[in-house]
Order: sequence, then structure tokens, then C-alpha cells
Amino acid sequence: MAAHWLLFGVQFIFAIVGYIAAFEIDSKNNHHGHGWDFAHATFYGDINGGETMQGACGYGNLFDQGYGLQTTALSTALFNNGASCGACFEILCINSPQWCIPAGKIRVTATNFCPPDYSKTQDIWCNPPQKHFDLSLPMFLKIAKYEAGIVPVVYRRVMCGKKGGIKFEINGNPFWMLVLVYNVGGVGDVSKVKIRGSIGSNWVQMSRNWGQNWQTFEMLVGQSLSFQVETSDGQIVQSINVAPQNWQFGQTYEGRNFN
Repeated sequence: MAAHWLLFGVQFIFAIVGYIAAFEIDSKNNHHGHGWDFAHATFYGDINGGETMQGACGYGNLFDQGYGLQTTALSTALFNNGASCGACFEILCINSPQWCIPAGKIRVTATNFCPPDYSKTQDIWCNPPQKHFDLSLPMFLKIAKYEAGIVPVVYRRVMCGKKGGIKFEINGNPFWMLVLVYNVGGVGDVSKVKIRGSIGSNWVQMSRNWGQNWQTFEMLVGQSLSFQVETSDGQIVQSINVAPQNWQFGQTYEGRNFN
């Protein structure tokens, strides 16, 4: 009888611990990287990252730009019309011991959009309001087995550890400038970009064109360029005269980054 009650007590304690752990994951849902939330994860592309390049955030060759294969596409609920591009997430497979890789945990950067499919009534993982990560295949295999196809996960926002400075790729023409902002540290997702030519003294607010492409109609050819980047947590970094007076369209210039 004593052994029976001892076994019951141990089982009860484990149940309480499991409940508390689940409650902590569910309740710590703040925005910038310290609380966990529930979602699902799938994969797209091949083992070499095929189909993951380019994408809805405006990035190009993810290897050249420093993102590599550590990337994910986001569902509508997470993508935020492109404002979440560049954000970094830590993801852990849960509640599926048949498919989860033990201790498998990854960190990825949002570089693409997983579009909704309203023509289907099943497997609608990227439709609102579901939170979903469509990972590159190499990242998915770090947390789950290939045969799983889809797994439940928990995720949280984390700081982005990027090497080097913020990159500014300047495109457009003398009357319209489009700047791709990438390799952003800190929380990663850019909320505001301002530009200033060497002739003027005022910062000019750029507008988001798509993803992390920012535009202005200021005519700045022949001036050195400075940029001010603000991320979603309100942190600001300025890169003064990052592009020289003889900058060219199609070129990329490197500025300061967040610590």
C-alpha cells in the first residue's frame, strides 16, 4: 500500500511539473525574444536551399547576404505585411516524440512569406490566424525527421547575431531610389529608415515598398548618403556618409550595426 501511494505521489508531482512548464511556455508571450508561443513548422525547397532564395522580403542570394540556410518563411499571422522580415526566431519541436529530434533547437531569420491558400479546407497551415514556420529543409531536419512533414513547435523572438555592418543595396534611378536593408542585428526587423544627402541637413523618412526594400523620391545623385535605421523595439543606429559622393546604383554599402 505504501509503495502504491509513493508511486501515485511521484506521478502527481510529474503531472504538476509538466503543467507548470506548459503554463510558463504559454504565458510568457512578450514580443521581443523572451517568451514562448505555440505554432507548427513544415519545410520547403531542397537540402541545398533551392526555392528559398529571393522571396517576399526582397532579399536576393541568401548565401551572399549572410543568411545562408538558417531561414524561414512566415505565415500571414507572423509576416505582418513584410514588417517581420529580418526578425530572428528560436524554434523547438514539441509534443511529437515519434518525429522530434531530441534536444533539436534552431535559430532562423525570416526571409520569406508562406502564402495562404483559401481554396483548401485541410492542410491550411499558412492561413490566418495560424502561426506557422515554413523552414528551409536543412533547418527542419535539425528539429524533426523528414517523414514527419509537419510538427508542433514552440518559438520565441531572439536577438539576431549578424557579422559585420548593416548593408544598404541601392537600386532605382535618379528620380526614385529603392534601398534594400539587410544583415540587421539587434531584433532584426526594421520599422523605419531615414536617408540624408550631404547637401541637406534634414533626415528624410523613406517608405516601405515591399519586404525590407525602402524607397524615396528625393534626388540624391552626386551626394554622399547617410542612413538611420530603427528596429521594431525602438533602437536606432546611424550610418553617416556610408555611401560616398560617387555611389552607384546596383552597389551595396556597409554601415554600422546594432550591438
